[in-house]
Amino acid sequence: MGFLDNTTITVDAILTKKGREKLASGEENFNITHYAFADDEIDYELWDTSHPNGSTYYGAVLDNMPLLEAFVDETQVMRYKLFTSDKDKANLAFLEDITLSPIGSTSNKNGTDRIVPDTTNGPSQPEKYTFQILNTDIASITGTGGETGTFSTDSRTQTVKSAAGVDVTINDLSVDTSRTIFQTVVFITGDQTGATRVVTIQNNSKGTFS
Repeated sequence: MGFLDNTTITVDAILTKKGREKLASGEENFNITHYAFADDEIDYELWDTSHPNGSTYYGAVLDNMPLLEAFVDETQVMRYKLFTSDKDKANLAFLEDITLSPIGSTSNKNGTDRIVPDTTNGPSQPEKYTFQILNTDIASITGTGGETGTFSTDSRTQTVKSAAGVDVTINDLSVDTSRTIFQTVVFITGDQTGATRVVTIQNNSKGTFS
């Protein structure tokens, strides 16, 4: 990872690990259909309304912050996507932090766990969510209402839409002596608010985590 010099306009486009995986599995699996913008690098607490040169310079620090160079780990990039909202809305909706213990560890000996998001500053009615797990070799998800969702062409990515929560079930990796990857992530997006959260899933069937 590095920083880009923002004195010039630079377009730095790369494939993430997931993108490379899809491309390697065949062109029919690699089909870009959507795009998004994010502002991961920006710290809005640096908006300075007390700047001595007036309102034109409130965002001077933000305008000159370095941009991150594109990098391939899709779990660590574009975590704060831009979206459209009512300009008069005082507080934006967000999903409360969710941390799961390693599934199969001493603190969670079962092979399952449950993710139930909670939206702060959300709609008056309980929100539904879209869940996407990136690597079904590690675990799979099922909506708490029984929704099984859909799978990508290569069956590695599973998506459950419009669910209140999901049950996570790990796969038994203890028989695979060559395996070195034991965790994946679940992306959560509020269907109404667009608020997002990323939850790490740790599969402890081989005793990798304490």
